[in-house]
Amino acid sequence: MTRREFTLTAPAVALAQAKPQRPNFLVILCDQLSLDAIQAHGCKWARTPNIDRLIARSVTFMESHSTNPVCSPARSSLLTGRMPVETGVVTNNLSIRDGMPNFGQWLRDGGYQTVYSGKWHLPEGWAPDNTPGFDVLPVGGQGQGSQMDPVVSAACASWIRSRSKQKPYLLMASLLQPHDICYWCIHPKELVTGHSPVAVDSAMLPELPPNHRSRPKAPAILDKLAYKQFTSDEQWRYYLYAYYRMVEMLDLDVGRLLQAVEMAGELDSTIVIFTSDHGEGGGRHQHVQKWYPYDEAVKVPLVISCPGRIREGHRDTAHLVSTADLMPTLCDYAGIKSPPDICGTSLRPFLEGKPTDGHEFVAAEVRVSGRMIRTSRYKYVRFAGDPVEQLFDMRDDPWEMKNLIDTAGLGAEIRAHRKLLDDFEARMKPAPKPA
Repeated sequence: MTRREFTLTAPAVALAQAKPQRPNFLVILCDQLSLDAIQAHGCKWARTPNIDRLIARSVTFMESHSTNPVCSPARSSLLTGRMPVETGVVTNNLSIRDGMPNFGQWLRDGGYQTVYSGKWHLPEGWAPDNTPGFDVLPVGGQGQGSQMDPVVSAACASWIRSRSKQKPYLLMASLLQPHDICYWCIHPKELVTGHSPVAVDSAMLPELPPNHRSRPKAPAILDKLAYKQFTSDEQWRYYLYAYYRMVEMLDLDVGRLLQAVEMAGELDSTIVIFTSDHGEGGGRHQHVQKWYPYDEAVKVPLVISCPGRIREGHRDTAHLVSTADLMPTLCDYAGIKSPPDICGTSLRPFLEGKPTDGHEFVAAEVRVSGRMIRTSRYKYVRFAGDPVEQLFDMRDDPWEMKNLIDTAGLGAEIRAHRKLLDDFEARMKPAPKPA
């Protein structure tokens, strides 16, 4: 075993091998990981051997979107298959509305052993003992990811190896990295790895993204979000360098979890799902952290693996998917009917290579009043009460540098996207406003 890589020794599994009817589920949820911050997804600046190995035996969705680029709203949606406006968690530190089941509650009622460890944030930071639907592996403290993630992954790995096998399980390992980057902005000239400041040669610093200085015409609430504290390109590049080191910390903990599944002899009976609540600004549009509808914040990894059940090494670039699709996917493989009124769709046909149409679009909520619709070619954004809309051609302008909303000849596309959003919002069942 090297410092960054866990040795995985389980043999390849033949597709024809018989499988238990109901698989286990290991859901690895991280925080603030962008889709393209992974080496296997083209990142040149981070080494992610464990995540890369998972991707090599998985279906990885390259058009995967969060339903909200903020922690608590995104997590409420991922856990329920409903949009944040329906869960009632439209900002951080709120609870999912009463009577709306999360997938721990739903699968526990369906005969699964359900366990949670790590960040919760609905509203408590770390999962409390009374987390709805789950037994909790306690890790204690709020902490930073650099301190808490190894404890979470070790607790989960130990549980996988020692658990009773009387029931299939759903284990959710909720890791914090690379969210620690949120606290790094105050130290633009240093990187803290463990406990020691490390000087970095400028030749090692990542390049700035091509849309770093791009500020497309935007609604007022987005127009104010450029980060002003970094005053030089070097400071931005130090920020990116720090972020990728935190991604590498995450990779270690993912490796520990994957190794535990293999040591338990359950590689071919456990569906592993790896995703993030939202992405990271990464200097694009001069952004850090999250809160906006651009791809750096809303596109997240979604990697799903189970050798023998799910295609291996398949990069899905054709289908728009959402983290709201996890609830129906889990239910599909568990043989349980999904809860009513969810907005997600099971990804099982894509995972097994069966033809299906998939989503016409995916949607996201942004900063309470904003809405995003992403279709196969375009992204449309509007905020309630703001006259400025946005339309981006994601085929010809993947870095979202030119707002086409005033472009002649696109009136039909704009009207079509407005209608898609209007119809989608009309189908929502918003949570009652607090008294």
